Amino acid sequence: MIEIKYFGAVAEKTKCEFEKVAFSEVSLQQLLQDLEIKYQFDSLSFSVAVNQKIVPKTTDYKLQTSDVVALLPPFAGG
Repeated sequence: MIEIKYFGAVAEKTKCEFEKVAFSEVSLQQLLQDLEIKYQFDSLSFSVAVNQKIVPKTTDYKLQTSDVVALLPPFAGG
């Protein structure tokens, strides 16, 4: 199972902080497309981290069953 964690506005949109999904093999792009269809993110801005490393949404990354994907709100510095 792949664990997906939601933070900030993304968690508000999904109405949950995390979920686990079963895939034997899926790309990050496909997972994000499936989540877009399920939750209608529209123009919601977020970054993606896989196993605590920020990755581009467009990367051709094959997810493994033990991966943790996090959808993170934009960061503000200070």
